[in-house]
Amino acid sequence: MHLNIPPITNRKIRLALVGCGRIAKNHFEAIKRHGDRAELVDVCDTNPKALDAAVTLTGAKGHFNLTNLLQNTQADCVVLTTPSGLHPGQAIQVAEAGFHVITEKPMATRWKDGLAMVEACDKANVRLFVVKQNRRNATLQLLKKAVEQGRFGKIYSVAVNVFWTRPQEYYDSAKWRGTWEFDGGAFMNQASHYIDLLDWLIGPVESVMAYTATLARNIEVEDSGVAALRWRSGAMGTLNVTMLTYPKNMEGSITILGEKGTVRIGGVAVNEIQQWEFAEPTEDDQLIKEASYETTSVYGFGHPLYYDNVINTLQGEADPETDGREGLKSLELLIAMYLSSRDGKRVALPLEY
Repeated sequence: MHLNIPPITNRKIRLALVGCGRIAKNHFEAIKRHGDRAELVDVCDTNPKALDAAVTLTGAKGHFNLTNLLQNTQADCVVLTTPSGLHPGQAIQVAEAGFHVITEKPMATRWKDGLAMVEACDKANVRLFVVKQNRRNATLQLLKKAVEQGRFGKIYSVAVNVFWTRPQEYYDSAKWRGTWEFDGGAFMNQASHYIDLLDWLIGPVESVMAYTATLARNIEVEDSGVAALRWRSGAMGTLNVTMLTYPKNMEGSITILGEKGTVRIGGVAVNEIQQWEFAEPTEDDQLIKEASYETTSVYGFGHPLYYDNVINTLQGEADPETDGREGLKSLELLIAMYLSSRDGKRVALPLEY
């Protein structure tokens, strides 16, 4: 879908943010880093304490609800960092009011809701951006380039592990956490950036089989899950996820084994290149030490780089790296895994449209 959207020129891009919880700080910092080209003009939260803290921190104007914000804001684009299950309704409301939308991951918790978000933004002629900041990590950018250059030859096998920990207190910290309607489980919430890599790096998935379980936490959704995947290219792979790792976050990794190359990117959050071997060397092989970085958080450092693309796109100087349609690819995979686990069968892609 090619939207005919006039670029915003000769002034800063104005942003409003809805949902001043855990991830919002990363957005505040990222927007601040681009202060020469963008500014945060409004913040919104239904919790007065969270709202006051955000207003104090950012100096933006505060609003108690989204309707009030949309009626009064001068923003070009509204950022949704609210509970996942609220994204679809809010994105549609924002689009219908004529604003561009940035939504945190996952864009929705149901397939039909994701499709409705894309349709609403198309209809309103506004852009829909889905946050996939991990793609911007230096380690994954190098890996993406190696795949695109065909350095692996035929890819045979892929393994993705997310061995993290989320104690009961984490789920108890907010009523929406650990619910089907608003959150989704270990696959949908914590591992969604890793599930995004399966399509982004390796290509379209042909079919998936999954098991999920709630082994230890008192929540509606899964705290652990595994999946077996087959790609249209013939490659096969596994996904192994748990939020029960003792005693702390241990690993977020991807391993790719191909005809002419072997790579493993590990660390707590795909931040260390641990294995990098190809039959034919290139200049990029000198960059692997630089690309690895220490991480203090599983969020990585991708948000400022993500916003760089958003700002460039709204100024008419770039194409969006992760628009709504790109966001649907990982949502489709997630939904396929949940369907497989629920029904005890292999699920083929694409899902019914």
